Amino acid sequence: MDLEELKSKMQKILDLIQNDLATVRTGRAAPSLVENIIISCYGGTQRLRVMELATIVAQDTRTIVITPFDNSIIGEIQKGITEANVGLNPVIDGQVVRISIPQLSEERRQELIHLMRQKLENGRIQARQIRHEAMNDLKKQEETSEDEVSRLEKEIQKLTDELMADIDIIGKKKEEELMQI
Repeated sequence: MDLEELKSKMQKILDLIQNDLATVRTGRAAPSLVENIIISCYGGTQRLRVMELATIVAQDTRTIVITPFDNSIIGEIQKGITEANVGLNPVIDGQVVRISIPQLSEERRQELIHLMRQKLENGRIQARQIRHEAMNDLKKQEETSEDEVSRLEKEIQKLTDELMADIDIIGKKKEEELMQI
């Protein structure tokens, strides 16, 4: 595993964490709360994500508006979001589906922070696994000198430390969002 491949894998972990944390509700309306929910539509013949079926807009800090491309599936979108069990209550309002985001209680905020920290720790574990694999690959290379091995080990550790710092920054930002009232 070369350093470029290692950087690529670490970036994928960072992207994965950011996408995972985007699904954690902060009490603020954001399209990311619903865009990847899978909807069974057209009589169950298709399984598509909400973002493939409609435009999603955060109308204000408390309201998400979903405008289907095909009005015949508006009921299926509403039903799919309700059945996804994400704590949202979609309501059909004419040609759109409206979702009002309720205010988070202090207890719920603490639960979400706990969930967020678990997701961050999973990311850290993945980063350590990738570092471990890279170090093992490095030790298996017989044609590399000890000085080169030492230099590469330091480089691998530096990349891992940078990733851990990025994960911590993402976590702090998300926690601040969760604690805002």
